[in-house]
Amino acid sequence: MADVRPFRALRPRDELAGAVIAPPYDVLTEDEARAIATERRSFVRITRSEVDLPVGADAHGDAAYRKARENLDAFVRDGILVEDAAPTYYFYGQTMTSPIWGTHTQVGVVAACSVAEYDDGRIAKHEFTRPDKEDDRTHHMDVLDAQVGLVFLAHRPTAALDALTTEITARPPAWEVTTEDGVVHRLWPAPLDRVDAVRQAFAALPTLYIADGHHRSAAASRIHALRKDDASAWFVAGLYPADRLQVLPYHRVVADLHGHTPDSFVAAVRAAGFEVLDERRDRPARRGEVCVFLTDRWWVLRATAAITTADPVRGLDVSLLQDHVLGPILGIDDPRRSERISFVGGIRGTGYLEDRVRAGAAVAFSLFPTSLDELFAVADAGEVMPPKSTWFEPKLREGVVVRRL
Repeated sequence: MADVRPFRALRPRDELAGAVIAPPYDVLTEDEARAIATERRSFVRITRSEVDLPVGADAHGDAAYRKARENLDAFVRDGILVEDAAPTYYFYGQTMTSPIWGTHTQVGVVAACSVAEYDDGRIAKHEFTRPDKEDDRTHHMDVLDAQVGLVFLAHRPTAALDALTTEITARPPAWEVTTEDGVVHRLWPAPLDRVDAVRQAFAALPTLYIADGHHRSAAASRIHALRKDDASAWFVAGLYPADRLQVLPYHRVVADLHGHTPDSFVAAVRAAGFEVLDERRDRPARRGEVCVFLTDRWWVLRATAAITTADPVRGLDVSLLQDHVLGPILGIDDPRRSERISFVGGIRGTGYLEDRVRAGAAVAFSLFPTSLDELFAVADAGEVMPPKSTWFEPKLREGVVVRRL
């Protein structure tokens, strides 16, 4: 039973939402953040507050955290952010149109989720966290005395939540904004007479799953362990049904062939348990296939029965590639730390992979997307996925809501 609660959001005045909402803090370079911050009401001034400090200032230093709090207080004082009068849920939708992936719409519910359920595994994880990133999000949350970024949660779909979403989003949204990437964002605060129905619908779910935001949820747990009060016992999240989410592949580009020639590399891949098909496709058609750009053309690798497995982690396409090609053949034993491999979100398309190889990289791998069912299976087994297994689009914006502690 998931305890998912309404809360009083601090959020942009409806007419200012387009100026305020901003890309996630961790997808921006400092130069990109500074460019966005020329709009003085942009939320990057809270999530990437080094934009208001001299160039080169430590983004994780005390001065940056203090500036973030100063900016948040100013946004409230100046009426850029206003607090709702009563607790409710917020239905948050995005529509993206891509020349590669077509048009996709998703709607989720922004709500307060239980730290206790995170701690005991009812909000299931599938990634390791890094202590330095946990420290950063914990310090940021503590100094701001607020949660300013959404943890992205997925759940199995239910008829009750689907019906409520259809009902509430049939009304005009509080605001609609098209961001610079062409994604349309909309927000619907739930009518107060539907709050209890939303809470009861979530109560039917036994488990929620972290899709993205492991460091934020870990930081919320650490804050509650320090404060031990009711306000910190909850963290703000966007909860989305799995059948409405779009997971794109996470591709790999490798700088060199680790001493192999193209011919010896192909031979080693065959010996490792893959068929090498002379097909010039840049996108796998199904699980178990990987497309490879090598010697200025595409090939298709297909895993044979000798290496496929029902194990929820070792059977993932990203694991088959890592365990049988990247590690033993190309010498990339630790993809988290190796400087010879880079990861490319599927939103960029395979043309970008071709460009990288033609610019000097040795080989690129185009993968089939990891599914939500695969993610759920890994989390249900208490296991951890390999790094860079999923790429979700569209991204949830920051500044849509803030939850005070």
